[in-house]
Amino acid sequence: MNSITTATYSVHFNENAYLALNDHLANSNYSKIFVLVDENTHNCCLPVFMSHIEGEYDFEIIEIEAGEIHKNIATCTQVWEVLSELDADRKSAMINLGGGVVTDLGGFVASCFKRGIEFINIPTTLLSMVDASVGGKTGVDLGPLKNQVGVINQPQMVLVATEFLKTLDQRQLQSGYAEMLKHGLISDASYWDTLKEITGFEKLDKLIYTSVSIKNEVVQIDPTEQHLRKTLNYGHTLGHAIESHFLESEEHDLLLHGEAIAIGMILEGFLSYKLTGLSKNELEDIKKTFLARYPKTSFTKKDIDMILTLLKFDKKNSHGNINFVLLKSIGKTAIDIKVTPELLKESFSYYAE
Repeated sequence: MNSITTATYSVHFNENAYLALNDHLANSNYSKIFVLVDENTHNCCLPVFMSHIEGEYDFEIIEIEAGEIHKNIATCTQVWEVLSELDADRKSAMINLGGGVVTDLGGFVASCFKRGIEFINIPTTLLSMVDASVGGKTGVDLGPLKNQVGVINQPQMVLVATEFLKTLDQRQLQSGYAEMLKHGLISDASYWDTLKEITGFEKLDKLIYTSVSIKNEVVQIDPTEQHLRKTLNYGHTLGHAIESHFLESEEHDLLLHGEAIAIGMILEGFLSYKLTGLSKNELEDIKKTFLARYPKTSFTKKDIDMILTLLKFDKKNSHGNINFVLLKSIGKTAIDIKVTPELLKESFSYYAE
């Protein structure tokens, strides 16, 4: 499987991944190499990673607590303090071995430490392989508000080793699959048709490659999210607000990112039907596909009001306007669409039907 080249680095897959990494480490003369893991990847992924390393390196392992609730400045501060205590300098490097929390937070930590040290991302979840592997977005949450603090900064390379998917349960795989379904909805109707027919997760390599390629094509055209890159946020305006609400609510269990985004894609599909020309048949196709894979969630009026209040923190907003990415049809998008509060509430009614 050929590597995918972005503007500044390459995404390497499976057998090519460790060949590229070992070559890079042998030629980089890093003063120190730090490997950032969480509790899960420390146990399940680090031994596999280490078994592929050729040469003698004095790796320092830094472990953070697992989960979105720890993706915050407090955790960054802890990691920065450890880096300082272990005498990291500007010629040090960080390898982020984990899901989206580890790669987002680790990239941000590396980008800020001593005004920037090099980092390498090794995503270990399906979600992070198809989403965080391309684009250079790093950052952390501000309380329950998703990704409010961060920078766009590119890694030296990204390694996608699908052997790590064996460490995931079905729920985590489904969460990542939501982002792949999104790639079909925003850019390729035939890819959407292929994905919605997949029933298992045994052979995902080619599909992962396709999703990474789709995201890379978008980011190459619009690296700083001025226009086309906004399309990658389809389902995320409401989805992130739902995820944030469930993150801080004591009345609900946490939703995984993909689970919240799946709901967001149904809701924003309804908005697309009302505002940008998505057909009724395509809307029903979207709803049927997601509800077949993701458990239906109940929302009270209080939940909906609080979710809609959180929309004001969405990063696509400008000049006080909440901007949505919607679908003209499956595979074609419209950006910066304004939606009335009444229609937003109507979308939740449609979801509940």
